[in-house]
Amino acid sequence: MLDVPVWLWVTFGVGVVVMLAVDLLAHRKAHVIGFREAAKWSAVWVALSLAFAGLVWATLGAQAGVEFTTAWLLEKSLSVDNLFVFALIFGYFAVPKQYQHRVLFYGVIGALIFRAIFIAAGVAIISKFTVVLFVFAAILLWSAYKLMKDDEDDYDPSTNIAVRLVRKVLPVQDEYSGAKFFVKQGVKWVATPMLVVVVAIEAADLVFAVDSVPAVLAVSDDTFIVYSSNAFAILGLRALYFLLAGMLDRFRYLSKGLAIILAFIGVKLVLQAAHKTISTSVPEIPSLVSLAVVVTVLAGSVLLSLRAGPAPEAGPSSLDAGPSSLDAGRSSLDAGPAGASDPSDPSDQDSSVLKSDQISRS
Repeated sequence: MLDVPVWLWVTFGVGVVVMLAVDLLAHRKAHVIGFREAAKWSAVWVALSLAFAGLVWATLGAQAGVEFTTAWLLEKSLSVDNLFVFALIFGYFAVPKQYQHRVLFYGVIGALIFRAIFIAAGVAIISKFTVVLFVFAAILLWSAYKLMKDDEDDYDPSTNIAVRLVRKVLPVQDEYSGAKFFVKQGVKWVATPMLVVVVAIEAADLVFAVDSVPAVLAVSDDTFIVYSSNAFAILGLRALYFLLAGMLDRFRYLSKGLAIILAFIGVKLVLQAAHKTISTSVPEIPSLVSLAVVVTVLAGSVLLSLRAGPAPEAGPSSLDAGPSSLDAGRSSLDAGPAGASDPSDPSDQDSSVLKSDQISRS
């Protein structure tokens, strides 16, 4: 474990709070996030992440700097695949585009909290039971297998246990009321579809954490490195989502690239576990090699995807919530969010289904 000075923890914590506050103030007025705005914010988040990586390098050494950068890039690349599921959830519940950033903002806060819990638990377990690394490796290898396998199953948000529980416990009104979670109808309070969507996003992130947290723990077992890298990757997720609007169906080889990365990290974890529990003669994969593999495979899969173009069966962009998505949302809420999209808007197309090669992590 690294000897992380208290001031570095404080700097990280204050930085996250300040960044969230600035982001919230900048988007306090609900509006549709365009490509140019998303590009600017993406550049800001990347620059801040790399600047913090430099601070980690200068304070904790080159090894820590490389591990932070590798873990951040790994989590960032895995997050891209998660965007397909977010897009499906938005389409299914016909979330108005001007409120999608607010949903993701709440999702980020929840993700920061739950990742802190998972990472703390993972580090504590590894420190006492090193053999559990083999279990984490198995999870990663299984996730890689699922990503590489082209199943034809579809992801249905209405089957989400958390969503079903909310609908069962709370009355949910038909339409959105801005970004409010609850509104008063007569003498009683009822939930809005916005609450259901946020719950669906949070539940999806819990599923994502099952393989992303073990993957990052394979890079470093230090709590500070693992959590801070996760936090910076998550903070930039909203801007990345809107930056890639309309382009997700072009990354046809992304899931294959992520499968290769997860398989590589799984093998790295097996060697790491064997080195610690069986024999020190078992070689370990250096952090610089891990960083090189992640960068090379990720860049290669993206470039191949862009050159090949969308898959032949790819439909309209999954980021546009169309009339059919609205109908699906209504069936899931027993009377869905009426008026959430404009059927006359040619940019709103039906995209209620995504193939599992894009969302197999769910």
